[in-house]
Amino acid sequence: METVDILIKNANELITLKGPNRPRIKNEMSNLSIIKNGSVAIKNGSIYDIGKNLKYKAKKTYNCKNKVVMPGFVDPHTHLIFAGSREFELAWKLQGLSYMDILKKGGGIVYTVNATRKATDSKLINQTLSRLDNMLSNGTTTCEAKSGYGLDTKTELKILKLTKKLNDKHPIDIVPTFLGAHAVPKNKKTNDYVDIVINDMIPKIKNLAVFCDVFCEKGVFTPNQSKKILEAGKKHGLIPKIHADEIVDTGGAALAAGVGAISADHLLMSNDLGLKMMAKKGVIGVMLPGTTFSLMMKNYANARKMIDMGIPIALATDLNPNCWIENMQLIIQLACLNMKISPEEAICASTFNAACSIGLNNFIGSLEKGKQADIIILNIPNYKFLSYHYGVNLVETVIKKGEKV
Repeated sequence: METVDILIKNANELITLKGPNRPRIKNEMSNLSIIKNGSVAIKNGSIYDIGKNLKYKAKKTYNCKNKVVMPGFVDPHTHLIFAGSREFELAWKLQGLSYMDILKKGGGIVYTVNATRKATDSKLINQTLSRLDNMLSNGTTTCEAKSGYGLDTKTELKILKLTKKLNDKHPIDIVPTFLGAHAVPKNKKTNDYVDIVINDMIPKIKNLAVFCDVFCEKGVFTPNQSKKILEAGKKHGLIPKIHADEIVDTGGAALAAGVGAISADHLLMSNDLGLKMMAKKGVIGVMLPGTTFSLMMKNYANARKMIDMGIPIALATDLNPNCWIENMQLIIQLACLNMKISPEEAICASTFNAACSIGLNNFIGSLEKGKQADIIILNIPNYKFLSYHYGVNLVETVIKKGEKV
């Protein structure tokens, strides 16, 4: 009998998400391709075999009777590296101050930028490792990480270099995004800062990032300025992403479709025309219900409508000092309760579609032969408990690249 490294057997539900290898839309998001009493054989870090009642000798066996086995969560929108926690802002939020009001009072991005600029490399690494450990223990096996708390060339470079070090150091795979256009520094005019981002930052960071992102929002970067930055990034090989229509409708959804962005994130205020353009171009809508929850906003993005329109939807934490969430299980719960996403759609959105939104669906996001063995075992009898049982960690075991971590 052939020997494998790990054999997972007797899973009450083995959620494979086997299906078309492209962002899933509409009813496709509800097809989890579940194998009852399923087994997975792992060898050399990859899925060697998958099915029912597999017969292999194994160096380690996991009996998953009455448990759920599924792909590790993929978190495709985080602001992972920062210094300067902002717990003091809660009092302002409770007084009814808006995001922009808090910014004017010395909170918000500017506060974190100042702290991040002053922080040593070792401090940033140690703080971020702690966050990554929390993410991993809650089932996240891959994440995207944005720069953007530097707002000068030196610190943006530092953040992206530290992202590479952390990727080498920690089990979670970290995909880097350049977000120099996260805000405008106090001492700069917007157009002058856009020139710095395009002509100084992007040429220097191009080999340290996969994606280029921009915060297209009223009072930050206009659609025209955002387009210039994203097109400049494309010339240097960076794939566009965009923070779009979070607070007001700036036409960010349409811009995402126009520049060929892989994803448009937030989308609380997007108009129907822009959303239709996204659906036509296959731009993934990354939903961030934790942000809406943390900011105590009244309305969540209309994910239900977007799915029905044919937009592929992903879910992410938006981990940052203003939305300090490291647990994708909570995001799934918020999405189901407040966005009317079904449990099945939420699982697809937090695994396979999330992998698509960072260009890794050939390697992760579903459990199929040859894919990387990023697998979580949940101590629940069926997947519906993910959106039903809150406030605890339902993940019992995390396997990353074929090793228990």
